[in-house]
Amino acid sequence: MDELQGRVAVITGGASGMGLAFAHRFAAAGMKVVLGDIEALALDVAVEELRGDDVEVLGVRCDVSDAASVHDLANAAIESFGAVHVLCLNAGVATSGPLQEQTLSDWQWVLGVNLMGIVHGLDAFLPGIVNQDEGHVVITASVAGHTAYPGLGPYSASKHAAVVIAETLHNELSASGSRVRATALCPGFVDTGIFESERNRPEHLTDALAEPESDEDRELRTAFLEMIANEARKPAEVADLVHDAILNETFWVFTDEQHAPNITNRHAAIVERRNPAEGQTIAEDALD
Repeated sequence: MDELQGRVAVITGGASGMGLAFAHRFAAAGMKVVLGDIEALALDVAVEELRGDDVEVLGVRCDVSDAASVHDLANAAIESFGAVHVLCLNAGVATSGPLQEQTLSDWQWVLGVNLMGIVHGLDAFLPGIVNQDEGHVVITASVAGHTAYPGLGPYSASKHAAVVIAETLHNELSASGSRVRATALCPGFVDTGIFESERNRPEHLTDALAEPESDEDRELRTAFLEMIANEARKPAEVADLVHDAILNETFWVFTDEQHAPNITNRHAAIVERRNPAEGQTIAEDALD
């Protein structure tokens, strides 16, 4: 796409973090924005904030793990604005801990949001975008979609899937001659609320018998969150990268080079058929 003025963007996970930053950046480019988010209060605040800047905005409470809810989001966007040109499948959650401690509920929650949220988004929006032969799909993956850090099993699995879906979409669109494009956004450390995403975890997917966090893990987590707040990239910076990627039809978007050595080493090990190298957790790696 070479023109965003007057076009329509839909953003899941749009009420906070990177999603809200996308909304502000797209609005600055003259776009109308539709925010889908599971947090009703945050969604109301975000909509009012954007309206205060004279942005044409619609907020829709949406649970991306529920296909019907995502179709409702699509229907509301079309009813309000007539078309969707930029689709940001951005909603995400995370758990942490060794695989033997990850419960079935952990897997269901993370994959329901991070993987099925993308599947549901494509199911609800992609046919219309392809049929109009104009648009751009941004899939929020992660550097975790290119690495295998200990302690991030469900999250990394979902992000590896996100990368593959984005690549497949790009290849299929290119092969068909479509003018629709795709971007795989692979953030490193960004100052968002994903590490506090438990606040949005459905009650039926919580584990009442889960072991409480140890003092050592709590200290590491606190130090990691302090590092994120002080040193990580800000959502507005990532929004600029995404805006430019849409205009320049760029597929890969990484927010920094911090994880490039780990990605390069992993790829080399695969090519050379070497066993995976033992590694630190992502928090330990960040705090070294």
